[in-house]
Amino acid sequence: MKSTSKGWVRFLPKYSYAYKAIKRNVGKALHQYDMISDGDRILVGLSGGRDSFTLLWMLKKRLEYIPIHYRIYAVHIDLGFNKALSKSLLEYCRRIGFELRIEYTDFGVLAHSLENRENPCFLCSRLRRKRLFEIAEKLRCNKLALGHNKDDIIETLFMNICYAGEISSMMPSQAFFQGRFTLIRPLAFVDQNTIRRFADEKGCPEFINPCPSANTSKRQEIRNLLRQLYRSNRKIKGNIFRAMHHIKMDYMPK
Repeated sequence: MKSTSKGWVRFLPKYSYAYKAIKRNVGKALHQYDMISDGDRILVGLSGGRDSFTLLWMLKKRLEYIPIHYRIYAVHIDLGFNKALSKSLLEYCRRIGFELRIEYTDFGVLAHSLENRENPCFLCSRLRRKRLFEIAEKLRCNKLALGHNKDDIIETLFMNICYAGEISSMMPSQAFFQGRFTLIRPLAFVDQNTIRRFADEKGCPEFINPCPSANTSKRQEIRNLLRQLYRSNRKIKGNIFRAMHHIKMDYMPK
């Protein structure tokens, strides 16, 4: 993956609070879960959201000061709603010096068809993930990096409790297909608000999600609920995240 040094200096100032916080927490996640090794080929799923752009920027920036080398490949899955988003992403990536591969599909349209009205997000996510693994195999990538952050992990916990009847969430690092691929989430310890501030500092535009379920999904309902909790007590988010790492099984029903 190519990057122009001019574009990189423009979009990555070194000393902002948001940058330092993300750098510290990304480094913590990468080391704690041993996410990246020398010689890795990493496919970065670029959704168009600020999380995935931040992930792409940080992984590229780390190559300037760490003693290992890896290669990055940015891929966007077009879901078939409107090609305008993919075109805008491609133009923006070119402007800031990144090469982007776009995979055109009908996954979003299929997931919202009459035959699948009950849970379009689940099918769309599964199909998108499957295609990313297929592209990773073609590009000989052994890692798939996604931009999920701390807020996403907490939201997934509550979604699974409320709608799946189980206590589970996203893992920061998870092997698939007998270890052929490893899915990593380097932003797992980063707050969404910090990412938003970082993206604003870089002048990252808002790319509108064309999905008809973007603002009415179960995840959005959980997100709104959690925001109410966070407003009542600023310690709640941190406590929930820490609780996920301190489960006392002796005090859980069996």
